[in-house]
Amino acid sequence: MEIRFSRHARRRAKLYGIPEAVVENLVTTQELGQGKCEIVEKVTGFQYPIKVVVVIDGDIVTVVTNYPLKKGL
Repeated sequence: MEIRFSRHARRRAKLYGIPEAVVENLVTTQELGQGKCEIVEKVTGFQYPIKVVVVIDGDIVTVVTNYPLKKGL
């Protein structure tokens, strides 16, 4: 599985201080189907849950965006 980050996702991660390793860990630990998927998960070290939106096309996973979900779980 190849994980790619869109330009928008890299900028959001930098803005909110989310390391790429955290996002990659969230994506690899989830059972995801083809197409657009959303992951909302509480991560230690962050006040709010992290939301990650990915698009899966075959073996390529593209992270569209990632940010802290301030509305909570």
